[in-house]
Amino acid sequence: MSKPERSQEPGRRRDASASPARDGWPPPGSWTPHAGGARVRRAPPPGAGAGARRVRVRAWSAAGRDRLAAERAELATLEQGIRFRTIFLILMGTILAIAASNVLTGAVGLFRETAARPLTAAEQARYIKDDIARRWQAWSTDLVFPEELQYIGLGRAQQYARRVGLAPETPCRSGTDASTGSVLAQYGCRTLLRATYVDQTSTFVITVGIAVLRDEEARIAATAQLPVDDRVGVRPVAFPGTASELFGAAQRQRNAWIPVGPYVVFSTAGYSDGRTRQSISPEEILHSELWPAAQAVAGRIARALGDEPNAVPQCTQGNVC
Repeated sequence: MSKPERSQEPGRRRDASASPARDGWPPPGSWTPHAGGARVRRAPPPGAGAGARRVRVRAWSAAGRDRLAAERAELATLEQGIRFRTIFLILMGTILAIAASNVLTGAVGLFRETAARPLTAAEQARYIKDDIARRWQAWSTDLVFPEELQYIGLGRAQQYARRVGLAPETPCRSGTDASTGSVLAQYGCRTLLRATYVDQTSTFVITVGIAVLRDEEARIAATAQLPVDDRVGVRPVAFPGTASELFGAAQRQRNAWIPVGPYVVFSTAGYSDGRTRQSISPEEILHSELWPAAQAVAGRIARALGDEPNAVPQCTQGNVC
């Protein structure tokens, strides 16, 4: 009777205590303890060369990938913001530099403009022209139409005329004859001022009218178109209870006007007793003191309006440059 066969490898027993490798651990080629204290080296996996090491790679989780993407996006946004901020600072610096340059230029120009300097001849002429143009408003009534005016009569005798009344300010068409008023209105006549005078004997009545045009150029154009007719001009103004109360359009003996600055100074004269133009012969009018008195009164008023100011500034700020 034959004996059971024994293992051909004496001395080798299965180590019951050794547990099989799990999940690839221990790694191939490492030493594992054996029963009796001996160590057994695990064989490397098939196909691995001598000395090759197996590296265990740990995969990234989804949360880690998202965090990395967020960090990269935040970094890109930050870099873009830095670029925009740099561009903005450069742009603002340029704008501020231009603004500062403009302010400095303006300040220098203002200083030069406001600093006292001598007036040129043209500036002095303009000052005189403007001063004359505003007198009809700036002056008092007694300066425009003085209460009493002296003049030289026939025989070089000293005479005077007395103001008996002031008419309300009126449109130029209303205070003049139609042919005269239409021309004045065409060239921008602003208003008409009138006053009536009588001579010292209360024989002659004289109405003086000041037509105010917008400027001297308009006055020059208007006077070139005014009718050359001593029967038309300013309408007379009578004041009841005075020597002028009978002075009307029919009593006008002659009419005339004097140009000065932006003004046309009209005058018309007649007799205080109501005599009409048709009742006086031309020879009597020619030798009468009526018309010289009227010319003298109107001339005094015109000269006062057109005279140069007593003091013309020498500098832009007074007389000290």
